[in-house]
Amino acid sequence: MAVWAAVIFTFSTDTFSSEHTQGILVGILHTLLPFLSQETLFALHNFIRKCAHVGEYFVLGVLLFRAVRTPRESWQWRWAFLAILIAAFYASSDEMHQIVVPSRGASIWDALLDTGGASVAQFVVWMVNRRAQTFRNQKFGSWLS
Repeated sequence: MAVWAAVIFTFSTDTFSSEHTQGILVGILHTLLPFLSQETLFALHNFIRKCAHVGEYFVLGVLLFRAVRTPRESWQWRWAFLAILIAAFYASSDEMHQIVVPSRGASIWDALLDTGGASVAQFVVWMVNRRAQTFRNQKFGSWLS
């Protein structure tokens, strides 16, 4: 989990600012989709960057859930809530970090997007756990009763 937090921190540096990723991503997008206008390519660049926020914090949310849960117990709301709370705190601190990076800026919307990614992760973890419970009950339920 700490390694992933460091990866997120690295993505918040000047190297991964919009100014630096724009040339690379827009170039790739233009090669793949040469019929798109420059305006559309820039919009796609922005969309990809926002999806990266969700993806980064989705992974963090899963890792946080695994870190705060009690092993061998079924899924609990308190663990999901704690994972979301920690992710929201980290997202906020990450945005504060970006205030001191010259080519970056803090955005409450990005912090909310990050927290949303961690929240979606909790839903997915819940669904996976629920499915695994159903499978275990179907496979072993009649044998154990």
